Amino acid sequence: MESATLTRPTPGSTRMAWLGAVPASTWARFGFAVMCIGAFIGYFAFPTYPTYDSFYALLWGRDLLHLHLPDFRVYRGPTEHPLAIAFGMFCSIFGQGGARLMVLGSIGSFVAGVAGMYRLGRLCFGPVVGLIAALLLLSRFFVENLAAQGYLDISYLALIVWAIVLEVEQRRRGAPVFLTLAAAGLLRPDAWVLSGVYWLWCSWPADNRTRLKYLAMAAIAPVVWAGLDAIVTGNPLYSLSATAELAQELERTQGLGSVVGSLWSYMERIDKLPVILGALVGAPLAIWMAPRRVLIPLAAFLLLIGVYVAEGAVGASVIDRYLLGGATVMLLFCAVSIGGWAMLEPGSVLRRVWIAGAAVLVLYGGASAATTLSLSSLRTTLAYHEDFHEGLASALHSPQVKAQLRRCPLLSLPNNKLIPDARWILDTVGQHDIVARSQARADAEQGSPELARRIQHGSVAVYPLGSAVFFEAIVDVGDDPRDQLPLTGFKRIYINHYYAVYGNC
Repeated sequence: MESATLTRPTPGSTRMAWLGAVPASTWARFGFAVMCIGAFIGYFAFPTYPTYDSFYALLWGRDLLHLHLPDFRVYRGPTEHPLAIAFGMFCSIFGQGGARLMVLGSIGSFVAGVAGMYRLGRLCFGPVVGLIAALLLLSRFFVENLAAQGYLDISYLALIVWAIVLEVEQRRRGAPVFLTLAAAGLLRPDAWVLSGVYWLWCSWPADNRTRLKYLAMAAIAPVVWAGLDAIVTGNPLYSLSATAELAQELERTQGLGSVVGSLWSYMERIDKLPVILGALVGAPLAIWMAPRRVLIPLAAFLLLIGVYVAEGAVGASVIDRYLLGGATVMLLFCAVSIGGWAMLEPGSVLRRVWIAGAAVLVLYGGASAATTLSLSSLRTTLAYHEDFHEGLASALHSPQVKAQLRRCPLLSLPNNKLIPDARWILDTVGQHDIVARSQARADAEQGSPELARRIQHGSVAVYPLGSAVFFEAIVDVGDDPRDQLPLTGFKRIYINHYYAVYGNC
């Protein structure tokens, strides 16, 4: 052995070799565990409560649990979502703790969505792209903020992502995808279109028996939704018609041109400009690198965008949250821009150029976040959400207010926003004794002063104070500052930092 040289491995090189030998799936499980722990820490660190739609899902679920038919025809009521009501029924078993459990369900859905993004990116473009896609969703504070407030849209997002994952794993997979889309369709009707298109996709090579079976699964969500509407209201299309009417009342409708124009502004609000630019570059790169594997997520993205535009064009509400599905899938294409170099041969010139370009995009995104992101404002928003709810609970549970409510059970609030909170806090079934002064004013202006008279001749009135005014009292078209003025003959019986309560019993 002439001039043989033995080199003892250094501890660092041995450690790096061991880390490199760990399978990507092991790292994925470890990352998922860390994310779950972080989610639990955040859940207890920011004890927020559900938002408007979610609170109604809780209330309607509690009504059903008590064998009481829910009332969907409430003043400015949200669209009912059958799956959310079913989860609300489960949460209401735990009493007042059910509200926090509803938020935990939304946070869990966000974690599932991040895991789905990793799985989708890994299946289509490898573990590096999968990791980046998951990190991109994990860093969307717009989405995290919605999850922390118990928005139903987060569960819809997670179901859509996993439906795409299931189909990517196996083309024309059938039942698992149909059932996942059915669950999504019980949260948002957008998924009905996806189920219909998927039925066409699966039916093309199938026999007639299989087509009928798939058609039955694709119809689950609209049939259940229409059935629930028919049982509760007598009109199987009540949700569709009521949602359109409320959108017009609150001036949330837009023409086709405005809906298309909102695509960019809403995408920028959810994903931010660097991510959008990365996705615009990443989409053609993905088509060039993996034309077969990109087909399903690209088709899903185009469908989600098309459904958003179509719904807005026919008069449905145009809200940034309704673009959440498409904005989330778009993250996959930005992840290709940042990590697609891992699909190229090591040492190639193109790979080095791609890495350099990806580094520039990451630096641009980091600089943009540093100049626009305010974690303190996010913390403040979440803290307000908790404080407003706790302040209302303190007011309604105070001995003075409880004594007044026993004498005059009618409770008035400035508008619709606080009605579900008050119902949940007071543990009431139905809301005939909890009304909005904005509704009474609108009715009186149309020649129906009965509700205004009921409020004036014996009731308890809650008035938000300070910052709560702009979060809970003057938030929609039709909210009148005069509804914040104590009525003649009412005397203050309670006050805290966020609410004052008056009565004339």
